[in-house]
Amino acid sequence: MEVSVSRAVPRSRKVLALVAGAAALAAPLALAAPAAGAEEAAAPYTVTPLRFTVEAGGRSCAVDADLYRPAGTDAAHPAPAVLATNGFGGSKSDGSTAAIGKAFAERGYVGLVYSGLGFGKSGCLISLDDPEADGRAAARLVDFLAGSLAADDGTRADFVTRDGTGDPRVGMIGGSYGGAVQLAAASVDPRIDALVPLITWNDLAYSLAPNAADRNTPGVFKWQWANGFYLMGEGQPLLAPSLDPSRINSLGCLHFVTDACDTIRLLNSGRYPAAATEKMLAYARSVSPVSYLDRITAPTLIVQGQSDSLFNLNEARATYDRLRERGVDTRMIWQSWGHSGGQKPGELDLGDPEGSYVGQRVLAWFDRHLRKNTAADTGPAFAWYREGQSGYGTADRVPALSQQLYLSGDGKLVDNRTKVARGSRQYANWLVPTSHSESSLAGMIGLPDPRPYDTPGTYLGWTSAPLTEPVDLVGAPRATLRVVSPATERVQDSGDAADKLVLFAKLYDVAPDGTKTLVNRLVAPVRVPDVTRPFTVELPGIVHRYETGHRLEFVVAASDTAYSGNRGIKPVTVVSDPESTGTLSLPLVQGRVG
Repeated sequence: MEVSVSRAVPRSRKVLALVAGAAALAAPLALAAPAAGAEEAAAPYTVTPLRFTVEAGGRSCAVDADLYRPAGTDAAHPAPAVLATNGFGGSKSDGSTAAIGKAFAERGYVGLVYSGLGFGKSGCLISLDDPEADGRAAARLVDFLAGSLAADDGTRADFVTRDGTGDPRVGMIGGSYGGAVQLAAASVDPRIDALVPLITWNDLAYSLAPNAADRNTPGVFKWQWANGFYLMGEGQPLLAPSLDPSRINSLGCLHFVTDACDTIRLLNSGRYPAAATEKMLAYARSVSPVSYLDRITAPTLIVQGQSDSLFNLNEARATYDRLRERGVDTRMIWQSWGHSGGQKPGELDLGDPEGSYVGQRVLAWFDRHLRKNTAADTGPAFAWYREGQSGYGTADRVPALSQQLYLSGDGKLVDNRTKVARGSRQYANWLVPTSHSESSLAGMIGLPDPRPYDTPGTYLGWTSAPLTEPVDLVGAPRATLRVVSPATERVQDSGDAADKLVLFAKLYDVAPDGTKTLVNRLVAPVRVPDVTRPFTVELPGIVHRYETGHRLEFVVAASDTAYSGNRGIKPVTVVSDPESTGTLSLPLVQGRVG
């Protein structure tokens, strides 16, 4: 694997804010506009409100949109188009979504920005970016850009570049909910030429109830994030008053399709009987890219947030790997911000946006695939934000696991099996959470969040010796564990997955003065499939530098305030000896833990 560093581009272009994410609160993406000299202003454009009535998901839905048309575009002088919609809870009119149309119109693209189904003034129920509903609605808007569908007022588009009859040159961009809809649309409409999904999901079953040990076993409910968005969706009739009856579900929920309501109710119930859980998992995956990526052929530039605890880097990696396996032109950038974490110096700084690496990559992607500019450099296969360092790291592939450490019975994290001491240690959960990673919505609504902590007696940690050189991790660490929990053994085969053992794996950075930092506040929730067998845990992907003198600490905790926990008290013992002990594998791009 070749690793290099991409530095920020020169301050040679005007950059406009392009914000994408849930309820218009996700972090911003800086998008470069054309160079403008002293005598040259940005190209003017017009904005025309349009309404479309489309069939989607077996329903007739109104779609509220704005058409951004650059001056001078007509049938004789067509331009490629960019289609976009809002993040969850937003609309075409929020500043973040409207910025997309404005930014691209100023660069000479035709922009069509619309409110997603169930949001703003668009009709129908919220269906979680279901390809057969949200995807089909987007495809009807592609028909409009092709000139084959008129808006309700009769407006037609004859000014979009076409690759053939009924086939417009069109790309999509947006974040979070507005990211997944791109993949849904491309899965049902092969006319879409390029995608830029930002901070979005691969598998909602993993997103809302992740199980880092086995995706076929029900996971651990991410109750803060999930309920926050559920309440945001149910509040749409109050946030965006509408008399449109298609926006109201008469079967027990206000604003979601029934399957989505059934899913959140099951997760909140704390009981996961097999039949109901299998139905829930099947539904969540049916509306997720994991179930339809094999139908996507559009070149895709994936951008994901390293600090994002809602949709972590593993989601982007899963989408990236599957598309590349199929030969789809795919690139991936890991930036600092997502739904959580905030922007970092040297990355996408809207106070000084001209040096935006990610913005330049987005522009090049559309230049290549929409304008067919073969000189446009679409960049390396993989790039990651390097906090506190210069520029982005780049490589021809995602780093592999390259060093294995061992969990010693004396609480040490050692680099050789022969150094493992025999021993056993125990922790037990309480009936209330005793560990804290984050308050999931705190950053989005501007509230303070306590530092992460673990209560003694409710977790186990294994700590390395002080590092003799800096160590850079880029990727998802992996742990193998075996635990002893007789209280769990007695009930884990009850037929209710809630009786299985829940634990949380995570990595800390311990400074020389003992200060502990939970890397990006990320944890790996686990519902252990079978406590009588070893299991493997894939931790969330991270990008982090451990400085010289610092130590790595691998922790297994009994609970976390952002997630549901164990049913009942389930003490856990971990036994170590040189012949049989847990391991931690790290994806290193610099240094070694010794």
